Amino acid sequence: MDILKQPLITEKVSAMNEKGVYGFIVEKTAKKPEIKQAVEKTYGVDVVSVRTMRYAAKHKTRYTKTKVVSGFTNAFKKAIVEVADGQVIDFYGEI
Repeated sequence: MDILKQPLITEKVSAMNEKGVYGFIVEKTAKKPEIKQAVEKTYGVDVVSVRTMRYAAKHKTRYTKTKVVSGFTNAFKKAIVEVADGQVIDFYGEI
């Protein structure tokens, strides 16, 4: 089971990247120590703190020509990770 699913690339998180704070979408059952260990192992940085938040699924309705399509968005968990001073995570290095 991979704990880190994908990095968050949003305007708000990109502004926090300059301060050494990064965001990730993580597995819903992941705990803070597991997230810390996964980030340290994957990116080779020292993690100072981890903050997590869970997002519930939202009900969405779409009106099409033939019928009304109703469903839910995916629920997910987000982790905000602060790394030690002077260390950087480069998301665009693999591209």
